[in-house]
Amino acid sequence: MYIIIVGAGDIGSPLIDIATRSGNEVVVIERDTQKADEIASDYDCMVLNADATTKETLEDAGADRADAIISTTDQDATNVMVCLLAKELEIPAITSVVHNAEHMNLFRQIGVNTIENPQQLIAGHLYRAVARPAIVDYMRIGEEAEVFEITVTEDAPIAGKTLNEAGEEGLLPDDVLIVAIGRETEDKPLTPRGNTHIKVNDLLTVYSANGADPELTDLFGHHEDRAI
Repeated sequence: MYIIIVGAGDIGSPLIDIATRSGNEVVVIERDTQKADEIASDYDCMVLNADATTKETLEDAGADRADAIISTTDQDATNVMVCLLAKELEIPAITSVVHNAEHMNLFRQIGVNTIENPQQLIAGHLYRAVARPAIVDYMRIGEEAEVFEITVTEDAPIAGKTLNEAGEEGLLPDDVLIVAIGRETEDKPLTPRGNTHIKVNDLLTVYSANGADPELTDLFGHHEDRAI
């Protein structure tokens, strides 16, 4: 893709790293000269040391052929202006960070994909890492449901059983699905079936309608969450 990234701060910089390493053609717009110079020296991308809230800057960045633009500055007013100009220039995919929840409706009215309050998201993940150490990674869906990753230990009740056996024995609740299995001996994740055996050290991707409560993590041999 051809991607324009506005801002090279705490959010923009790792995004630039991901986008360039993934083989995309990236153009960065950064007002701060020092940051712009650092990005230009560290990454294989074009960098404009300019103000992204002007139409001319976006045109210089190649808005006419851009597949997407992502605005990551720490000012919602700047991000809104960038998104409005991107709409006017008919960039197909427009995404922005939103720092103040009160501004969400404005971004929605423009028709922008949004990431709300990234600092709050980071804080939530950090707290979760301490409060629920059994969980490798997770994503909240709605109010209660979660998708999370967890490793199967040697004393896990589900270890050595097929999914059918786990269900028949009442180990696996009806509202829990194992959707993928990462196994050291396999090159890519396995798609589990009823006759798939769960093995020790498998990294499971699990969907739970009621979240990853301690009763569920016990199934995979993790009791440390109860201690917390």
